[in-house]
Amino acid sequence: MKPLFLAIALLFFGVFVKAQKQDTLSITLESVKYAYPIKYFNIQAEGQDLKMAYMDVAPTATANGRTVILFHGKNFGGYYWTNVIKTLAAGGFRVIVPDQIGFGKSSKAFIHYSFHQMAKWNQQLLDTLGVQKVAVMGHSMGGMLATRFALLFPEKTEKLLLENPIGLEDYKTFLPYTNTAQQYKTELKATAESIKKYYQNSYFTKWKPEYDELVRVAAGPTFSADFPRYAKVAAMTFTMIVEQPVVYEFANLKVPTILFIGKEDKTIVGKALLSPELHAKHGQYKILGKETAAKIPNAKLIEFENCGHIPHLEVPNEFLAALMKNM
Repeated sequence: MKPLFLAIALLFFGVFVKAQKQDTLSITLESVKYAYPIKYFNIQAEGQDLKMAYMDVAPTATANGRTVILFHGKNFGGYYWTNVIKTLAAGGFRVIVPDQIGFGKSSKAFIHYSFHQMAKWNQQLLDTLGVQKVAVMGHSMGGMLATRFALLFPEKTEKLLLENPIGLEDYKTFLPYTNTAQQYKTELKATAESIKKYYQNSYFTKWKPEYDELVRVAAGPTFSADFPRYAKVAAMTFTMIVEQPVVYEFANLKVPTILFIGKEDKTIVGKALLSPELHAKHGQYKILGKETAAKIPNAKLIEFENCGHIPHLEVPNEFLAALMKNM
């Protein structure tokens, strides 16, 4: 019986190890295949040599001479923009899709994270690629970055496109104070199960099987031996979001701006720190979208019914049609 028991144990152990290897991803997502080739832009910051990953996708139809840059959200990288890239490229646009430093396939650096610095790095990337003018589209955290970019470089920004951006409220005015070290402890507790639960409750009105791939990519690094570095960077960028609001500067925007808002979105950065009463008071995008559009000179608001935080994935046909109509 003992040899048989040992054989069965080894079999199950082998299956477990295989499953673990399939689930484990490096913190720079080397094994995650993006839809288009990856290039790297070299950056020096705080005495460190960093690499910023990006895709540079040529038009697949007659080129219209215009370029769009896509800024991802905090829990994502360029991999989730595929349908948007494909649609824009088919419309004649050149599409540039960076993974910001600290995210996706880019370096996970221990530095002071700043939207100003990120905007500058993206401006330098565009200059290196010979792009003089660009339509800037940002989702979630990328909306905060896109807003900062447009404020810093209005002469380079043809149009500002904000898809359910965070930062429509000043989180530090109602969140209990959490420093980076405390947030790091929270980030270390992330599991595949907790990430899926968060995505289900926060990002979509109805879960679909294809969203499981987002969870696989987001959860994969939690199995990595380097996960503590990944978690520390996540804590650092959480601090950046909370401590560097853009909400007070929307009135200063001088470029054409369009807000694309899933009305059922209830995203709040640091939501787990809040009481149910504060949940009900904040993160209400059906209200925040209108309030924000009113702050931005001549802004246009496009709203999507029965849609949460990621319209380009939850209602792709409606979103892409609205995007191309307003390009």
